[in-house]
Amino acid sequence: MKQQFPGVYMAKRKDQSVYYRASLTYRNKHISLGSFDSAEDAHEAYLLAGSLLSDTSVSINNYDTDSVLPFTKWVSLLNFRDNGIYFATPIYIRPKFFYYFFSLSEFFIFDTEDLFYYSSRKISRRGGHYFVADYGMQVNIMSRYGIKNYAVEGRDYRFLNGNNQDLRYENIEIINRYNGVNVVEDNGTTRYHVKIHVKGNINVGTYDTETEAAIAYNKAVDLLKKAGVNKAYTPNYMEGMSPAVYADLYASIKVSSGVRHYRCE
Repeated sequence: MKQQFPGVYMAKRKDQSVYYRASLTYRNKHISLGSFDSAEDAHEAYLLAGSLLSDTSVSINNYDTDSVLPFTKWVSLLNFRDNGIYFATPIYIRPKFFYYFFSLSEFFIFDTEDLFYYSSRKISRRGGHYFVADYGMQVNIMSRYGIKNYAVEGRDYRFLNGNNQDLRYENIEIINRYNGVNVVEDNGTTRYHVKIHVKGNINVGTYDTETEAAIAYNKAVDLLKKAGVNKAYTPNYMEGMSPAVYADLYASIKVSSGVRHYRCE
């Protein structure tokens, strides 16, 4: 690679076309600023990065959409300047929480205890879902907070302050923890209604406890599979329950005739 301007290096792609990389060193940290089509753009990125790191009057809110640096890099540089830690992911630390930015208006708020996790994992978006690569697998970040893929906001979980970008643990209330289970109020009494989907929803039953309802769903899954239903149901995992206790409850719990007598067409 050949240096053109301070902080700028010429390089070639596999097809031999030329591009330019920019980088700088700040507080003994070497920071890559990205690749650019022209040496002038790369040099502008180098100068802008230096300015961001030295001018404390510049904030994230000052970001210009015409900037040669992407917004995520802008965030990383300002966090390094203000908090002394450089993250490759677009994180900005506050005293008791941190932001993970996608744009000025789109971001998540996380507890500080999640900082290590998200500083080493980039959040990707597909549709309305957010994923990280975790040990070679795509993991929906909502699952980290007990929110299942099928969950519906307002029915299965809610954000206590009304902000669905605030993923701090204290802000998330899980209403329905288990597959197929919905909380219902019956004459002032809380009960748990279970449905399972085949071609449409089939009522499994209504139960006094969440535990009974979760096991009833598992029993419905087993009965439907025996009847020839070929669907990838996810059984409920009963954390902390011994196999003996589970077996006793499983045997005693009744499910609807619609499940017991279901036949595949």
